[in-house]
Amino acid sequence: MTRLHDHLAEAIKDPDPIRVGDDLICLRFETMKVYSALGAVRHLLETGRVRRGDTLIDSSSGIYAHALALACHRYGMNCHIVGSTTVDRTLKIQLEILGATVEQVPSSNNLQLDQNLRVRRIGEILRDNPTYHWMQQYHDDIHYLGYRAVADLVAEVVPDGPLCLVGGVGTGASTGAIAAYLRERGRDVNLVGVQPFGSITFGAGHTQDPDMIIAGIGSSIEFRNVRHELYDRLHWVSFDYAMSAAVDLLRTSGVFAGLSAGAAYLSALWEHGCDRGRKHVFLAADTGTRYVESAFARHAEARPMASMRPLEIDSLDELSVPWSAMSWDRRESGLARHEEFPSATPSH
Repeated sequence: MTRLHDHLAEAIKDPDPIRVGDDLICLRFETMKVYSALGAVRHLLETGRVRRGDTLIDSSSGIYAHALALACHRYGMNCHIVGSTTVDRTLKIQLEILGATVEQVPSSNNLQLDQNLRVRRIGEILRDNPTYHWMQQYHDDIHYLGYRAVADLVAEVVPDGPLCLVGGVGTGASTGAIAAYLRERGRDVNLVGVQPFGSITFGAGHTQDPDMIIAGIGSSIEFRNVRHELYDRLHWVSFDYAMSAAVDLLRTSGVFAGLSAGAAYLSALWEHGCDRGRKHVFLAADTGTRYVESAFARHAEARPMASMRPLEIDSLDELSVPWSAMSWDRRESGLARHEEFPSATPSH
């Protein structure tokens, strides 16, 4: 029986599991971070840290902005977004009609400048509006909570045997959270994180993608809710290779998804070829709509999948565009140390 939902946020959060190859499954979300935003806002209300009518604020390159605006609409909160220029006109208009106020920082193809400008602007707004609550999607472990439901769904879709989960690292509260909750259930899970060149999260700050930032999956500033010790493998993928893979994913399976999905698909295909003993699941965090002009319109330039292979490295000094891969082996990063993964109550 079809379930009747009380709000769009509840209706669109569930992904479509799509088989795109032998033992290769795509979890295709319309906007994945709805899980994160709904779980975080609900927890804040339940614990009394915010009240209905309060204003929630955060920075976003797009996916989280939509998710937070929907969560605020669902729970009667006000929403203010400091966005990058990847928040396009279509999304911006949706956000405004949902009741969110949106401002964008100046355009920049430099990951560090873009993210620093957004965080700096949030600081200015908070000084003028001390009652606003900063959601801190980059730092607060509260954003892990909503992904328990995704782990439950993965366990249902792929019920038996060893599993490999592949997806963008981003703030850590997606791939890291899903894998941690699956492992909490006793599941044998290899976690493969995908990063853009230029991201400091796993030590690629000394590199740069000559083409374009892949929004949302990496950072030039520290993301404190990334738990490095959850990851088994890392792939760094360029815009060119991610675009080529996203085009192939659409062409071969009909899945229209963003650049991070293209990078995850490319990495998952490689990992699947190296380890046939596991079922592989990769995350497509959003649709390809905002990448039509910057990526999909260039589909004639897409490289054949067979022509792309990663440089397998042993040291971060060996990182090289367009695609590098490395065994991380669940070691901690020197950037930050974390407490144990919160099974129920997040740390703040």
